[in-house]
Amino acid sequence: MTTASVSGASNTARRAARNDWITRIGRVGLVAYGVVNLLIAFLAIQVATGDSGEEANKNGALSQVAEKPFGQAVLWIVTVGLVALTIWQIAEAVWGHANAGDKRLKKRLTSALEAAIFGFLAFTAAKFAMGNPQHGSKTQSFTGKLLEAPFGRGLVIIVGLAIVVGSAFVVWHGWKKKFREDLDLSHADARARKAAERTGQIGYMAVGVAYAVVGGLVMAAAISFDKEKASGLDGAMKTIADQPFGGILLWLVALGFVCYGVYCFFDARYRKS
Repeated sequence: MTTASVSGASNTARRAARNDWITRIGRVGLVAYGVVNLLIAFLAIQVATGDSGEEANKNGALSQVAEKPFGQAVLWIVTVGLVALTIWQIAEAVWGHANAGDKRLKKRLTSALEAAIFGFLAFTAAKFAMGNPQHGSKTQSFTGKLLEAPFGRGLVIIVGLAIVVGSAFVVWHGWKKKFREDLDLSHADARARKAAERTGQIGYMAVGVAYAVVGGLVMAAAISFDKEKASGLDGAMKTIADQPFGGILLWLVALGFVCYGVYCFFDARYRKS
């Protein structure tokens, strides 16, 4: 065997070891993210039944956990998991998706965006774990500052439209079961395969619908020039609840978040390495 062959084999082995290590980190993070979405579903049910004044968003979910016995310990575990998920997506953005062909650039950019989202969520979870929660609506604050800027109304409309378009893509991603491209279900039994596909489909669509309402609220704030109308997922949940048959609709959205949370567990188990 030539020196070049030995060197090539060594590099391949190192890449395989690195990818396996990074994938393991990612699986831990996906489990943590699944837990967060199950908490959002629980709070959405509370909004639907009128039993809670808490925000039905990620911050609300984390604040609920922080108030429970051993809540801060749980939040530190969630934080570590979300940090792991962030590291995994950064690695995917830099080195990953080697087998994606002409879609590799798109997938790497998607991983970079997800790394930013999960990194922010990990930071938020850490603040709650340290007993230093952030109060107030992030969306409302951001929208208010943007509305006060030159051409702010137009910028807010663009932001809201971008959220709606992104949400529509998430719905389409779920409807077409595009998430299956990231899974290796070849070794899963028929029931696990069907459950993974169904929870992913319902979960993606429900999450997309919920965030589409967020985008609509942001655009409504720009049109009326009223930053109070802008809201995050909490406001979207309450807006849905206020509609005719809103309670039923919100229960369906909550079920969707349950499905998405469960899908994250399947994703952790069957994600392609």
